[in-house]
Amino acid sequence: MSSLAGLENVKGIGFRKDERPYLTLPERVVPQERMDADLPGYAWDLLPYKDRPLDLYRSPLWHADYDHDKRSPYAAIYTSLGCVFQCNFCMINMINRDDNEGVGVASNYNKMRFWSPDFIIKEFDKLVDMGVYTLRIADEMFLLNPKFYIPLCELLVDRGYGDKLNMWAYSRVDTVNKPQTLELIRKAGIRWLALGIESGDRRIRLEVSKGKFEDLDIREIVEKVHAADINIIGNYLFGLPGDDLGSMQKTLDLSKDLLTLAWNAYAVMPLPGSQLYKDAITKGYELPSSYAGYSFHSYETKPMPTEYLSSEEILAYRDRAFYEYHSNPDFLAKVKRKFGGFAYENIINMKEVRLKRKILGD
Repeated sequence: MSSLAGLENVKGIGFRKDERPYLTLPERVVPQERMDADLPGYAWDLLPYKDRPLDLYRSPLWHADYDHDKRSPYAAIYTSLGCVFQCNFCMINMINRDDNEGVGVASNYNKMRFWSPDFIIKEFDKLVDMGVYTLRIADEMFLLNPKFYIPLCELLVDRGYGDKLNMWAYSRVDTVNKPQTLELIRKAGIRWLALGIESGDRRIRLEVSKGKFEDLDIREIVEKVHAADINIIGNYLFGLPGDDLGSMQKTLDLSKDLLTLAWNAYAVMPLPGSQLYKDAITKGYELPSSYAGYSFHSYETKPMPTEYLSSEEILAYRDRAFYEYHSNPDFLAKVKRKFGGFAYENIINMKEVRLKRKILGD
């Protein structure tokens, strides 16, 4: 019988009495060989470059420790596809759609497919051989299935890549609460985690995330990650269903309290394929007239209103929050201590570049 890479459909996360999360496993699993055969690798050699492979691609500035010289060459790699969770604002699982409903909803297709660790490590070998050390693990939920990510991280450690690579990966706050896990992924070269904190208001967070956040102390999780010498980019959302100015302020205040070394926030968008998109149609909300309108940073962007706030109010708040966080003296001092004066100066220059927004009259 074939060895098993992962789960076709993880039904959810539950909690033991000691509040440690566990996976509720389904009966079906996906053989490693299926994904290895269906999508057999990356054609890195077909990507354009100037002087060396992947030198036309740049990491986010924070991922390069706010140093422009470290941003390239850069690559993004998937080790799995899909996600087992059912967040209202997300559309990632449309890649798993298997029905002909008039308006498909991604949360109805929540499953994951994996490449085997032995297969994926060969892709890392290729990138290292090309001199590409700055990498994004683009999986929606890399740190979910320990039967998959632990063997892969061990292979990265065995090859000595942990000292060479600067990687970041996504995680929920309820999947990184074990110190031994954090120690392993740091040794494997994951120096940054993108944590989906979403909202500072517990009620709103529980409503949209469809997960068991209520028993978690987010501050404690962040402290554990920092103690493992892993940096964090906190991800937040402004304009979730039920949000008003007070709840959005809670989110901004929480982000300042956590004081992660990188910060990202979006104005909530009814992305086609998400439950929020279907809700927007049902409620008769005016949707963007082009795909550019769904882009978070574009001039045409038009986020979804809430019961209490207009699209304009939400977008204006998000843009002010970005400037306010990156102007915070405590944040800037922390960056300077960690990365140096050049990082401080690069952030000062970055935050002065204001996004123009059509609905705000720019």
